Amino acid sequence: MSGAYRHEKNCLNCGYLVEKHYCTQCGQPNLELKEPFWGFISHSIGHYFHFDSKFFHTLIPLLTKPGQLTLDYLAGKRARYIHPVSLYIFVSIVYFLIVPHALEYGHHQESPATEKAALVKDSMPLSNDDLEVVPEILAGQIFKAQYRTLSFKTQQLILDSLNKAYAKSPSPALEKKIGNFSAIHNEKLDSTFEAYSIRQKALPQAEQDNWITRQFKKKQIYINQKKAKDHWDIKEEVKKYQPKQFFLLMPLLAFFIMLNFRKNRIYYIDHLIFTIHGMTAFFIISSIAVPLKQYVFGENSVISSIIGLAVVAGIVWYLYTGLKLFYNRSVYMTIKKTITVIILYYVTFALSERAIETVIKYLIA
Repeated sequence: MSGAYRHEKNCLNCGYLVEKHYCTQCGQPNLELKEPFWGFISHSIGHYFHFDSKFFHTLIPLLTKPGQLTLDYLAGKRARYIHPVSLYIFVSIVYFLIVPHALEYGHHQESPATEKAALVKDSMPLSNDDLEVVPEILAGQIFKAQYRTLSFKTQQLILDSLNKAYAKSPSPALEKKIGNFSAIHNEKLDSTFEAYSIRQKALPQAEQDNWITRQFKKKQIYINQKKAKDHWDIKEEVKKYQPKQFFLLMPLLAFFIMLNFRKNRIYYIDHLIFTIHGMTAFFIISSIAVPLKQYVFGENSVISSIIGLAVVAGIVWYLYTGLKLFYNRSVYMTIKKTITVIILYYVTFALSERAIETVIKYLIA
């Protein structure tokens, strides 16, 4: 810890008496408020590397010694490690930022490219899809294929520009173009969430859809758009919900473990901490493995298949090793319990997938 300690014995944070360098009431160091520039820099860097070392002190046993981190935590050895929930939240944020996008990217790469080819052939590029002002000359140069891809708001601006141009100088060609664009624009009235939102805002407050209905409508429009472009498959859509399933089913996994190891006579919270550590390790590995499969090697490559098998094997090894160490059962009993837990979790996961698929089918019915 860099910085000079104060001679006064009152804590500046809570006012409690400070016997030495740290307040025994709130834990704040009794440092001078004013410090030189380099003292401020070194103090900040010291805090960073303190967290950094604490993170790696937690990460290494978490990944290499399943169950040990939980045993240490429950034994009271906590100062060197990050709190299980804090670590889980941090890793979950990283996981949800990376994995769903990687899965979406992999599915998009396998989608047909016919629409893109048609767009290049029959249109000019538009640099900004959210233009606040569309000049009439630009509106006149936009083709049907390009116009169809624009947002509802931009389409309306272009139509307004074309109508102004027609009012100044009527022509059959411009009239035909306005008619074609109007037909496309009217189609989009029922096919985009943006258009749906505009219509909702125009209604009185009492007649507007509630939040749940809006979310269902948003998902329904998204699926219909994907189906219209031949970019959608229900199995792929369900697959996108896997990260959320892992997150939400974690307490249930802890319950399954508790049922199988109930003779150990420990509280559910202890099983839950063990499960949190295990799920955190899974999220870390998935945050590395899924982008490698999707971005680097491609989802259907041989190397990606090997990575997938390695992850599955690693999950089984991690679960068995962690259960063996944490619950201190025989090899035979641990193998038996591991298989039971995996089966219970797999059945629950499959049932939740079926429920998600049913909801999606209801949305597109």
